[in-house]
Amino acid sequence: MAKIKFQSLSGMHDIFGEDQKYFQKIYKIVENIANFYNFEKIETPILESTDLFSKGIGLTTDIVTKQMYTFKTKGGDLVSLRPEYTASIVRSYIEKGMHTLPRPIKLWHFGPCYRYERPQAGRFKQFYQFGFEVLGNQSPVIDAQIIKICYNILEALGLKNLTCEINSIGDEQCRPYFKKALVSYLKRKKSDLCKDCRKRLKENPLRILDCKEEKCQKVINQAPQTVDYLCEECHDHFKRVLEFLDELEIPYQLNTHLVRGLDYYTKTVFEITGKTQISKKIGSLIGGGRYDTLVKLLGGKDTPACGAAGGVERIINLMKAESIKIPKPPGKKVFLAQLGNLAQKKSLKLFEQLRKSKIKVVEDLSRDSLKAQLKIADKLQIRYVLIFGQKEALENTILIRDMKKGTQKTIELKNLVKEIRRRL
Repeated sequence: MAKIKFQSLSGMHDIFGEDQKYFQKIYKIVENIANFYNFEKIETPILESTDLFSKGIGLTTDIVTKQMYTFKTKGGDLVSLRPEYTASIVRSYIEKGMHTLPRPIKLWHFGPCYRYERPQAGRFKQFYQFGFEVLGNQSPVIDAQIIKICYNILEALGLKNLTCEINSIGDEQCRPYFKKALVSYLKRKKSDLCKDCRKRLKENPLRILDCKEEKCQKVINQAPQTVDYLCEECHDHFKRVLEFLDELEIPYQLNTHLVRGLDYYTKTVFEITGKTQISKKIGSLIGGGRYDTLVKLLGGKDTPACGAAGGVERIINLMKAESIKIPKPPGKKVFLAQLGNLAQKKSLKLFEQLRKSKIKVVEDLSRDSLKAQLKIADKLQIRYVLIFGQKEALENTILIRDMKKGTQKTIELKNLVKEIRRRL
């Protein structure tokens, strides 16, 4: 019988080695910036009710109609793997009664999401996102600060050639006027649209503006612009957001056809894109905007909100393309070599003593040959080797060998930590 060769599923990937170092670097920078701006970490379940996403994200969005991993539980409940975080965080905000806490509520996240789509560069079926959400404040200064936070993260990672594309899509007061003008224009161009967009024209015409098909892009470029239909409130809000960005000296481009792929957005929407030095565009690294109606839509009280999320794998791809390396942590300088049963037994306790003293040590308890252990220490370029044999174990001593100078010294075990610290 042939052996079964197991492989990771298409679009799923292991994270180890060099990639793990990139993930850790991004996580630390996101965490440090989140702490500075007083955001609190939140973890939401990977699995949620399908209705939460279909209602929150939008029944006719590509995410809900094509990309969600949805299935029935043994109990008959319809559930989905989370395709994004915002709907889950809003559900938690309502469920936990966070509206009673001092406003605004500032939350950040980092974890995996799932979308069923064709794997390609920068896209996976399981992918990681980090993000920030501010609930309970309608000021345009929050929109600008969210964008600034996103820029800070990307710049801290060493990325350059960044562009912020920004737009306002209005609210429920003024968007119907824009929608009417858009539909009127698109009906005249229906034959030039792709199959999906001809369907969207009936169900959700705004989604056409998010289509990446080349034939649709030609139609979109001549379409009505959202900013021409903004009500006074939305116009003033957007104007102030841009003034704050000017004050922060954040470079931006007005993209009057930017709508993002989710129905819950209102007013400000933005994407920060990156490209390599040879001008190869990577695509959206971080995107977001305001979603003032989502909390109420999902059953909570009327609550303004704004947020953004970044794609970890896509950011890593750009870092690699730009040859941004993750510095190696300082190498360990102490190796514990043991010889004989008694020494091996006592080495476990000795190793823990060094750990508690915050002295980083390398060991190989599976080997009993001093020559083999010294070879490992030499390969790792470790300067100090602690040699602990049968004799030393009985006499409560240990031998310290300086691999660089070729000298060695026997000391009492009780003085080991003090001696190592002095040498390091």
